[in-house]
Amino acid sequence: MAKQILVTGGLGFIGSHTVVELQNAGFDVVVIDDLSNTTIKVLDQITEITGTKPAFEQIDLRIKADVKTFFDKYQIDGIIHFAAFKAVGESMHKPLDYYENNLGALVYLLQEMRDRKLDNFIFSSSCTVYGQADELPITEKAPVKKAESVYGNTKQIGEEIIEDASKAHGINAIALRYFNPVGAHESVKIGELPLGVPQNLIPFITQTAAGMRAELSVFGDDYDTPDGTAVRDYIHVVDLAKAHIAALNRLIEKNNKEAYEFFNVGTGTGSSVLEVINAFESANGVKLNYKIVDRRAGDITAAYADTTIANKELNWKTELSLETALKSAWEWQKKQK
Repeated sequence: MAKQILVTGGLGFIGSHTVVELQNAGFDVVVIDDLSNTTIKVLDQITEITGTKPAFEQIDLRIKADVKTFFDKYQIDGIIHFAAFKAVGESMHKPLDYYENNLGALVYLLQEMRDRKLDNFIFSSSCTVYGQADELPITEKAPVKKAESVYGNTKQIGEEIIEDASKAHGINAIALRYFNPVGAHESVKIGELPLGVPQNLIPFITQTAAGMRAELSVFGDDYDTPDGTAVRDYIHVVDLAKAHIAALNRLIEKNNKEAYEFFNVGTGTGSSVLEVINAFESANGVKLNYKIVDRRAGDITAAYADTTIANKELNWKTELSLETALKSAWEWQKKQK
């Protein structure tokens, strides 16, 4: 019998790509999504790629009774938890909404795991937990600093909740601290489709290239970096999705060394905003209209991963280039109406 894996937020950007990779790896997938930041069409697009339609439940995980009802219905062998609000700027204006959604839902899931003696929990965390690291590249030994945003704080507190639950209730769990996911599936049937104004660089680039936005704003050119623009670690979303499969298998096969573990998931290479713009123009033969504007509050200078531990312990590494990601992101954008 194939193991049944719950993916919360499974119709979102990273979630949908992970559902595809789970199905490709032979898992039986159940998706929960409240459709607050995606559309039901993604379910059909996943089905077109894999040939198998995942089970789907439209549930708001903030409603505890609905979470309990879900677990009464399904026999779940593992959970990958993506569902969360994720806009840094918005989190500063709506802190209580972010704490309720990002932490309340997490607690309800873990309570069901405790009560039903379930195991194998993968948490969608973020490199934001490190803030501006003292040393680059960032290793897992880097201190977790006071969060720059409410969103970042929900990831820090989320990890603490999972670690405490893991110790008390014997739940094996892994937090994956993502760097910057980009790109789209090679089929171009799923990709990043933010509702409203994009919060991330790549969709802003593709929407500007497509004429949906007049120009791209580059937030600051006076950082202490080679070209003055902020540096980030951009990982292809399919490589990131595969890291979740590796982490899940580690737990299922009981290869984890601690009940709670965390890993950096990135490429190990930092790229500046201007380097990404130039790479996009070069990969796609498109010129971008952009201008330098003031720095954005909360942005750090540079962040890129040391992936040594994830490569070794998860037996995983990135395979897809930034150029491949930028090409797929542009092909995906051109398909949007």
